[in-house]
Amino acid sequence: MKHRIVVLGAGYAGAIAAGRLAKRLHPGDTEITVVNADADFVERVRMHQLATGQHLKHRPLADVYAGTGVEVRQARVTAVDVDRRTVALTAEHGADEIAYDTLVYALGSAAADHGVPGVVEHAYDIAGRHSALRLRDRLGRLAAGGTVLVVGGGLTGLEAVTEIAEARPDLDVAIAARGGLGDWLNEKAQQHLRGVCDRLGITVHEHTDIARVEATGAVTADGRVLPADVTVWTAGFAVHPIAAATSLTVAPTGQIVVDATMRSVSHPEVYAVGDAGLAEGPGDKPLRMSCASGVPMAWQAADAIAARLTGRKIPKAPLRYFNQCISLGRRDGIIQYVTADDRAKPSLITGRLAARYKEIVCKGAAWGVAHPTLYPVRRHHITAIRSESLATMP
Repeated sequence: MKHRIVVLGAGYAGAIAAGRLAKRLHPGDTEITVVNADADFVERVRMHQLATGQHLKHRPLADVYAGTGVEVRQARVTAVDVDRRTVALTAEHGADEIAYDTLVYALGSAAADHGVPGVVEHAYDIAGRHSALRLRDRLGRLAAGGTVLVVGGGLTGLEAVTEIAEARPDLDVAIAARGGLGDWLNEKAQQHLRGVCDRLGITVHEHTDIARVEATGAVTADGRVLPADVTVWTAGFAVHPIAAATSLTVAPTGQIVVDATMRSVSHPEVYAVGDAGLAEGPGDKPLRMSCASGVPMAWQAADAIAARLTGRKIPKAPLRYFNQCISLGRRDGIIQYVTADDRAKPSLITGRLAARYKEIVCKGAAWGVAHPTLYPVRRHHITAIRSESLATMP
């Protein structure tokens, strides 16, 4: 009987984990199944581009995993039973269930409204393909002179506001940041960012908390009204509630608490990667939700699963940061070099070179997903032990 590995979610983390497992485990011993709601791999780091009308290449998961031995099931996950080791699904033809011996949980995250009134009813987000297309349609119908407010001064907010302002110079575009604009970057990077906002005509509202979103804009905590025909909400992400509904140990954020190998601290047959997992990085700081965290988490989980199944030593992936890549439209950007625990260093790259750098990083990540088993890696057989005993292995 083959060992059944089920990967839930095919974003960067889930897709890479599945491909890496296919490279390391012999297909005669394993069944690897990827479950994803969308038929395509979605480049989430490009959703601001999709929202502004740019064309993104389609990458059907069926094509990505063709010939790898990985089965793709297009379905939505509705529940996980970690005691029975089953996953409940809803697909085109109704409800279904799939069983697993090892589960890789990579369901990712969605936009978080943080309980702010009016966000769900009136705001747009770019946390996924469908929401980005919804914003794209709204921006396409917005006449010249219209107003757009981006709420959130993190990486997503900066990329969204500059992309919109560059693509639609006929609009009045603004950003509302809870802190200072790019205040986690070094001084030179902050100066460059301000220069870009000035060049693109972006109005910046710093140290601004949004208390309510309305159809005509947003209201701040101190009662000011920021008018907007379109409000784009980029103020953080929240994980899907499925894990919190199980007996898995989860953090207050709903993320699955994992050890250094991305293995659940409460259920050893479950691994969590990407935004869905809460893992410690350098300096005992939790890894932030990002592609920069999700990819090495996927490497570590896949390598650990393969090593435990084949009786080999578990390698260590580089769970650390090197830089933050920020696109500021198509022709500008910031590459902020950081310490292992994600603190800004004095060194950086800006301008067109930074934009090219970021584009190379994005293309490289997508290429890695699209070619999961290109590099020749020996596929090892599973050691002759019962799958039930794998959970007890260190």
